[in-house]
Amino acid sequence: MFEILGQCAHVQIPEVSEETLRFYRSGTILWVVQQIWSLFLPWLFLMTGWSAKLGSFAEKKGKCWYGSIVLYLLSFLALYQLFSLPLWMYSGYFRPRSYGLSLQSLSQWFVHYGKGVFLLAIMALAFVWIFYALLKKSPKRWWFYGSLAGIAIGFFMMIVQPIWIDPLFNDFGPMKDKELEQQILTLASQAGIDQGRIYEVNKSQETKMLNAYVVGFGHTKRIVLWDTLIQEMSTPQILFVVGHEMGHYVLHHMWWSFCYFSFLTLLIFYMIYRCSPWLLRRFQSRFGFFHLSSIASLPLFLFLFTFLSLATDPLSLFISRVMERQADRFGLDMTHDNQAAGEAFVILQQKNLANPRPDKFTIFWRSSHPSLQERVDFTNSYCPYNLKSSPK
Repeated sequence: MFEILGQCAHVQIPEVSEETLRFYRSGTILWVVQQIWSLFLPWLFLMTGWSAKLGSFAEKKGKCWYGSIVLYLLSFLALYQLFSLPLWMYSGYFRPRSYGLSLQSLSQWFVHYGKGVFLLAIMALAFVWIFYALLKKSPKRWWFYGSLAGIAIGFFMMIVQPIWIDPLFNDFGPMKDKELEQQILTLASQAGIDQGRIYEVNKSQETKMLNAYVVGFGHTKRIVLWDTLIQEMSTPQILFVVGHEMGHYVLHHMWWSFCYFSFLTLLIFYMIYRCSPWLLRRFQSRFGFFHLSSIASLPLFLFLFTFLSLATDPLSLFISRVMERQADRFGLDMTHDNQAAGEAFVILQQKNLANPRPDKFTIFWRSSHPSLQERVDFTNSYCPYNLKSSPK
């Protein structure tokens, strides 16, 4: 399967199994259903007048402005999650178990699901009132101030997520293999990363899939390796994967992504500001409310935000793929081990049941990373360290 050519490698992805192709096709259908559902459900709350009825109930029983917001949010979230539960169960529990990717029991899945719903409710109660306060205070500028608030909240969540949220779902700790950890720290020092943290997360009890990622800002930044990846890959392969993640640090991808999504948030809020008055005039008799400042307008915000986010996904995914290519190059420049890099991609393809050659629709609408075939081809051809002159 592997043949070394000089310092580069000639890695070929094995023939894709029928199970992988079934998983890929069912994933495409599931994605389409999820997008339709994410638009249909808030629209259903609007067109049936359920949201307006919930809003009226909350205003009568809430006793104060914030109390009515709390009562509405809790009622809306309970109904929203109840309606969506079958889809979440299929996508998060039944489907991965049917393909042998998940080891979770149904009770374990429900515990994780419950934690997620609880956190969603806490964040909604903590932040949603801010946007409705801005709507009441500044009806013509709320989109600008609201986007600034959304950016600040997003930045705050990116800082606290690695410390407070992620550990609620998995056990994070130092790497068990101290020799491997030292090799990673040496690689980090060569990359100019002196304060980066490496964490091993216990995922082998719930999944067979492999993953590694970079998360956090400042002192919360860290590289996270699933223990399943450490178990399945050799040391050179792991070092390339870690070198790839270090590339995100060194190339400031976290900051570039934050700046891009800050601009995108501003654009989407402005488009909601421009589109929502027309929808209110057109469907106010069905909606049952007349002003965006009414808490009953929340499904309208969800519908428009989801639609506009979906419309801008191709650009967001393209930017993500560019960054992933840059990180792949960085990992090779750090390790000079094309063989290990190509083998790592093959292992990821096989263990995650990933289609190495997705169709154009999937690449355009769903893929945040280049295809595995494209990444393997790159490892086969990129080796400037064979040259006498140093690469740029």
